[in-house]
Amino acid sequence: MTMPPGQEPPAPMLVPKFFVKQRITVMVNRYEILAANPDGSEGQLLALAEQKRMKLKEEVTFFADESKTRAVFSFKARQRLDVHAEHDVLDEHGQAIGSFSKQFGASLLRSTWNLGAPGLQAVGRERRPVIAVLRRVWTLIPYLGDVWVPFVFHFDFVDSASGAVVLVSERQKAIRDRYEVTVPDPRLDFRVAASMAVALDALQSR
Repeated sequence: MTMPPGQEPPAPMLVPKFFVKQRITVMVNRYEILAANPDGSEGQLLALAEQKRMKLKEEVTFFADESKTRAVFSFKARQRLDVHAEHDVLDEHGQAIGSFSKQFGASLLRSTWNLGAPGLQAVGRERRPVIAVLRRVWTLIPYLGDVWVPFVFHFDFVDSASGAVVLVSERQKAIRDRYEVTVPDPRLDFRVAASMAVALDALQSR
């Protein structure tokens, strides 16, 4: 099908809404990507990622199911030992399908990310600047700031050209980290959206 001039085709894998749940153990951060049912409840497992806590946070691999026998996509930093580096999102064959990076200067007070995909460039920021500052103060508290953050914070990503919302990640009130992710822009591939959503937790720091 021929697209009208200036209009990008929809992404190959489009999931308008899903959930990200984190389960923390002594050695592993586990992320479950779950479909959202029409009634808003959690549906089937779409992907599973595990990040070893003692391992460098340069790469996260997503698997098709809990058997972890098939890797379906991943994200990987272009530079080692730098969480602010450009990260490429790769499909199961290792081909780049998107990218993201953290804006270091802007993130000192309010976390800000760049997100790229075919035909799309977006910027994401913490929704509430006051909460962003309070969260930074909290993380400076010895021990407590490392294990529990009481503030519910959200991210909104908007198209750099039009200002339209392309991705929203909203942290839910729960003991374990749980995020509701909506993707109103059909150009944003699920694999890129899921990678960005997990990175907002795994690489967030302050």
